[in-house]
Amino acid sequence: MKVSRIAAAGSAAGIAVLALSAPAFAHVTVQPEGKAAKGGYAVVDFKVPNERDNASTTKLEVTIPADHPLASVMPQPVPGWKAEVTKAKPAKPLESHGEQITEVVTKVTWTAEGKGIEPGYFQKFPLSVGALPEDADELVFKAIQTYSNKEVVRWIEVPQDGQEEPDNPAPVLELTAAEDDGHGAAGAKAGAEDGSTAQPAAADASADSGDSSDTTARVLGIAGIVVGAAGVAYGVLAGRRRDTGASA
Repeated sequence: MKVSRIAAAGSAAGIAVLALSAPAFAHVTVQPEGKAAKGGYAVVDFKVPNERDNASTTKLEVTIPADHPLASVMPQPVPGWKAEVTKAKPAKPLESHGEQITEVVTKVTWTAEGKGIEPGYFQKFPLSVGALPEDADELVFKAIQTYSNKEVVRWIEVPQDGQEEPDNPAPVLELTAAEDDGHGAAGAKAGAEDGSTAQPAAADASADSGDSSDTTARVLGIAGIVVGAAGVAYGVLAGRRRDTGASA
């Protein structure tokens, strides 16, 4: 009986780890290339996986938070996709580098010019954004994903602390503490003012960090499968041994 309980526990652990790691692959998410420091500028990647086996993703719409409008939002060209920005007057006064901002980007839409994101693939959509708010710990970017079969998935549910993750969570960008060493937020501001490339260079230095969480999730998922399979096999083997002993 004890052996059977151990086997069952191993199986449950494997399934639980796999269940926890799976959402990391399925949802539309946003990650900074490097850090997204308060008061600074950053390049952020919206990672869009294709969740369907019979359709391609052909459009992505990302809404810029209205409660924290950003003075600068610029999409990076993505081969095979057309980017379009929608602008409007900010809901509250916004100033950047001593100038009043009369229009801000409220939405960025990428539309596939070819096949789009086919089944089994994902695509990253980079945005240069700033200056990031100093009075917030995170930014919520609601996104809408459209498939070639006209299906629409709305990633607009805001995750709440202490509650289970919603079925269609909105991408959330975590902001780090402001940096004033000349290489973080302050350095990015200076680069934005003089038109230099300091900001992209700083971001490129750790561009792979956004993928580290996916790698960890994959490792955990594989480990969970191995542990679960081992538990089941051990339980079956132990059961056979008991049956053999009993028949003897």
